[in-house]
Amino acid sequence: MKIESTDQDIRNLLSSGYYRIPRFQRPYSWTRENIQEFWDDVVPERPADYFIGSMVAFKDGSQRYGVVDGQQRLTTITVLLAVLRNKLMEMGFEDLAKGIHGLIERKNIDNKDEFILTTETAYPFFQDHILKWGQPTAAAAPMREEENLQSALDQFQGLVNNEVSKVEQTHLPDAEEVRQAIKTRLVQIRDALLDLKVIFVKLEDEDDAYVIFETLNTRGKDLSLSDLVKNHVTRHLKATNASLDEAKTKWEKILETIEGSSKDIYTDTFIHHFWLSRYDYLPVKSLFKVLKHRIGKAQCSGFLDDLVSDAALYRSIHEIPFGKWTKNEQRIADALEALQLFRVQQQTPCVLSLVRAYKNKRIKKKHLEKALIAVEKFHFLFTAVTSQRSSGGISGMYASLGRRLFEATTTDAALNVIKELTDKLRERVPSLDEVKALFPEILYTERLTKQRALVKYILAEFDRSTQPTATIDYGKMSIEHLLPQSEIGSDGITDLTVGRLGNLILVSPDMNEKLKNKPFPEKKKILLGAGTRLPVGVSEAEEWGDDQIKARTDLMALQAYEKLWKI
Repeated sequence: MKIESTDQDIRNLLSSGYYRIPRFQRPYSWTRENIQEFWDDVVPERPADYFIGSMVAFKDGSQRYGVVDGQQRLTTITVLLAVLRNKLMEMGFEDLAKGIHGLIERKNIDNKDEFILTTETAYPFFQDHILKWGQPTAAAAPMREEENLQSALDQFQGLVNNEVSKVEQTHLPDAEEVRQAIKTRLVQIRDALLDLKVIFVKLEDEDDAYVIFETLNTRGKDLSLSDLVKNHVTRHLKATNASLDEAKTKWEKILETIEGSSKDIYTDTFIHHFWLSRYDYLPVKSLFKVLKHRIGKAQCSGFLDDLVSDAALYRSIHEIPFGKWTKNEQRIADALEALQLFRVQQQTPCVLSLVRAYKNKRIKKKHLEKALIAVEKFHFLFTAVTSQRSSGGISGMYASLGRRLFEATTTDAALNVIKELTDKLRERVPSLDEVKALFPEILYTERLTKQRALVKYILAEFDRSTQPTATIDYGKMSIEHLLPQSEIGSDGITDLTVGRLGNLILVSPDMNEKLKNKPFPEKKKILLGAGTRLPVGVSEAEEWGDDQIKARTDLMALQAYEKLWKI
């Protein structure tokens, strides 16, 4: 491996070559804090010989380079140059604007205009919306990298405009002197940027770049798991046609699927759960070391195809509308929605395997439904009610069962795994005493709203159990406090009494409005008059207070444990 290094400033770097950010590079990810820190370091004081680190690139032709390390800084510098160019043009300094543009775009050896820095990951947004002189022509894609680039552009525009405003407030004698002072300040910023020093390290070819890229970025926390996996896969699946790069297209499909979700799901977590559902049980920090030896050149194509297909399944179990679950699959969707409500993740590798087996027709709808309901019921009692912390044993159990389900070659083998899953969950269910002790701590009032969604979920399950054939949109129902919230603060009544599940029922919004803060006897009369089926503990009560609420809460805890959420 031949490595050559030289000291250069940004002016010479941009004047002497064309730079491409390859497909294996991570997306642009600088935050507002990174941008502000860069600005504060470079612009206000204009430090002499300010060193911004190294830049590693591989030769990609005559005076052409693929950027291995330093792309975040180089991209940021180019964005700021574009902002300065635009501002100079706006102020009427066209020659200076053209001078800067010559470090953004110039004619190549074929006398064709070409951008000096291009990126494959944010194409065409970076080129069309930032580098181009004039209005963009391509629609912007709502991906995270494009959003980060737009944010950097907006932030630099604000910082440059602020510098211009400072000059405008200096009370110079006439407008032309102010204009010239603005010109001087913008040129100072330009020169501070172009005088930045960098060590430029050149490699001979792209294969060396993949090795250096991985080495540079696995020593610290710079690269995410997805960055490393992308590098590994694209290293083995090089494009064979300039117009067709299947690896790049498939990877972009994965990012589009995961990062386009309205839910908080991330590519790194997806890859980890994907791996656990198919391969070894490994912590995320150890995964890539194993993956790069396990997934060689011969396996990369199939591995990437599996990632693409599972990305859609992964999103569908987190973002329920994306899964387009049919009316016949509503109970499956409900269970998945409940797991999102409980904010649990360790079951995900197993759930991913279950949904995959269903979509691949390895198991039937009733089998998936049974398994997901068991997982839902377990985590309601284990996580939502008793707030027990899941041990590594439970995470390992889920991963192991998910992997065995993936490996099952027949329906009978898959059903054996589902039976074992149900049995293991049943063994780990908290005790009745634990549930009864903590059930009263699930509260909802106007002041205690954190558990509102959980409370509504519980009340809907209780109501559904009394009229299983009824079609009710519980999402449109309102939570009614039988002992009104207006009583809080009187006669020792607190949120802890009024907010308990035993004091709550679901009613229509219209009924909620009718009941308002009426005393319990009036509420009961109105409800019965409307044909409402009152729950046990309420229907026979003549008065309603702390004792009745505690009794009904205890009864609900018992019913939840022995009937509604029993596995």
